Amino acid sequence: MKYILTLFLFITHFCHAQSLPNDSSAYFDFWVGKWEATWDEGDGKVGKGTNHIEKTLDGKVIRENFIIVEGRNKGFKGTSISVFNSRRQSWHQAWADNQGGYFDFIGEVDGDKRIFKTRVFDRPDGSQVVQRMVFNDITKEAMTWDWESSKDGGETWKLNWRINYKRVK
Repeated sequence: MKYILTLFLFITHFCHAQSLPNDSSAYFDFWVGKWEATWDEGDGKVGKGTNHIEKTLDGKVIRENFIIVEGRNKGFKGTSISVFNSRRQSWHQAWADNQGGYFDFIGEVDGDKRIFKTRVFDRPDGSQVVQRMVFNDITKEAMTWDWESSKDGGETWKLNWRINYKRVK
């Protein structure tokens, strides 16, 4: 019993020290707002986009609207809805875009990182892959978003795309 109480106090202190919301349903509230997005496209070129995140449906659903406005993928648009399922105590996100892309994610928290991750799925070549979005270095005014993939069930991850977000005032 002493061990369980000590562990509970440590976790409570750690979460407080990391400024994590105590309410799991608020884990992705940091994301709500209007954002400018930039990323390195290589050869000194910078891609640019916007992302408008809002709460809807009585504040229970987070809706995303992402648009690439400059760069080699100009015109790309995507949208997602994210929701906390209180019965399962888990976050879920569905993403769709104007190129026919669709992803179904499960949310998780790793320290001060917020993550949406796919289940393992089979590719046409027979390999398996897991993909995830990782929100890092989260402050009120900025964050980093990484798109990563794993071919070994999540043991190791490859960075595919890093977006630097800055809140629009």
